[in-house]
Amino acid sequence: MARLSKDAAVIHEACTITDSDFGAYTEIGVGSRIVHSTFLDYAYCDRYADIANATVGKFANIAAFTRIGATDHPLDTAACHHFLYRSADYWDDASNDPAFFAHRQSRRTVIGNDTWIGNGAMIKPDVSVGHGAVIAAGAVVTKDVAPYTIVAGTPAKKLRERQPREITERMIALAWWDWSHERLRETLDDFRNLSAEAFLDRYER
Repeated sequence: MARLSKDAAVIHEACTITDSDFGAYTEIGVGSRIVHSTFLDYAYCDRYADIANATVGKFANIAAFTRIGATDHPLDTAACHHFLYRSADYWDDASNDPAFFAHRQSRRTVIGNDTWIGNGAMIKPDVSVGHGAVIAAGAVVTKDVAPYTIVAGTPAKKLRERQPREITERMIALAWWDWSHERLRETLDDFRNLSAEAFLDRYER
């Protein structure tokens, strides 16, 4: 029997899940923290991922110890410590700052379909990672990443295209990530054995 299901995400032990939802065939690795986020179909993260205020695209591959939507502290005020906004933790007569938390949640990170986020990478709030992009291990992504682009470094910079531009455009138009589960199974051998260009030649209509 298949380990993953269309009916419920596989969430491993010691995870913290807050106000988040998961599509079909999704998986959350051991010890991960997922907050105010959405995982679309087939997306997964490995161990100890920390993901906040993010939309994770279909077939996203997120390695262990990644941080997506890393939350910020205020820099314009006299202090940047969280006693400013988690005030109820420190004083009985103080309340938390709802405006601060609402602003934090509004700063969405968007991860495209068929992406690969390498081990230990960090992606900042308000960043979009295009379909098919690859984020190298340990990269710190502070700006949007174009589709089918490989980036690395701190801050992350473009290394090269994952596919030639023509192939990228054709792959996005094909949008195989929207195919049914049954069609993915039918075409599994071609996914495994054909180059991207040969795959497009066979399945474009």
